[in-house]
Amino acid sequence: MKQGDETRATVRDVAARTGLSIATVSRVLNGRANVAPATRERVLATIAELGRGAPRRRGERATGIYVRCPYVLTDYFGLIVSAVAEALEPHGLQVILNAGVAAQRDHVLTALTGRRDVAGAVLILPPEPAAELARLRDRGFPFVVLDPRTPPPRNLAAVSAAHFSGARQLAAHLVGLGHRRIGIIGGPRDWLAGENRFAGYLSPLADAGVLSTPELTRFVAEPTTELGHHAAAELLDLPERPTALLAFNDKMAIGALRAAAERGLRVPADLSVAGFDDIELGQACRPMLTTVRQPLEEMGRMAVHLLLRMLGGHRLDALHVELATELVIRDSTGPVPDVFHGSGTAVPRSGPSSH
Repeated sequence: MKQGDETRATVRDVAARTGLSIATVSRVLNGRANVAPATRERVLATIAELGRGAPRRRGERATGIYVRCPYVLTDYFGLIVSAVAEALEPHGLQVILNAGVAAQRDHVLTALTGRRDVAGAVLILPPEPAAELARLRDRGFPFVVLDPRTPPPRNLAAVSAAHFSGARQLAAHLVGLGHRRIGIIGGPRDWLAGENRFAGYLSPLADAGVLSTPELTRFVAEPTTELGHHAAAELLDLPERPTALLAFNDKMAIGALRAAAERGLRVPADLSVAGFDDIELGQACRPMLTTVRQPLEEMGRMAVHLLLRMLGGHRLDALHVELATELVIRDSTGPVPDVFHGSGTAVPRSGPSSH
């Protein structure tokens, strides 16, 4: 290795260490499919031993940041990705985007260390298991997980929002309004955010001496408006319906508003509804949603900040960064209706019996 490029191995260095041909090493680095998995792992492991990152031609500087967001870029993920791109631009770094639901089937992490155009990565809600993320870390490849799907492995940089505390504030708001029979529409059970928000919703109820029951809880596979509508309909059709609904996110809460309207229930006079995320759609509906604001754009900027420090060779003392959320009270929540006071038992639902 040449002076001034001490942390970069050459293709020849890797070939000499592994006993493979230069052509084989090049195929691995270029992401070619005609390489045996064991050989690919051998090359990538050797790269990690010889230095951080992939071999690179002398004088070449990678300017690409791989941004993986294997979901539709809606007003939630779109805000995050836009913030990441805007934060990278002043540093002469460009986004290499891997996005869309179809991208969940792409096995891209093992090839990242071999790409000459990629300096690092931001992985947004990655579906890959923690062990695969840990292997990428162990190869010395710089990346940050943004909004981790599962508990991030130790010594892995991650940025998230304070899901538990935000959810707890929201549920405490409803408990303070007198609600005790609260229906919870939870998100995917395998999402860290879903588990933390669900635990946050339960906490103030437990403080008030109320234990949630399976009857008042529904979980969905995907946090969409349609599935929120379906779950809310089931809860509102119970013989003793909830006085309030807490949804995993705003989209599901908007679905709950539609289910309430179909049953002739006024929000918030007959039923309170709350969401999470504070997307623009929640302010466009009527009534406007009470919710929890996530700092989505700041999360994107913080992920870039951590990645830039890693690229600069700085040690990160705070690897798991959790940004504060904010309770936003609007028109969709109000005091528990008078007919529910006293015993705390709901009267049968009002409004049309057919829908």
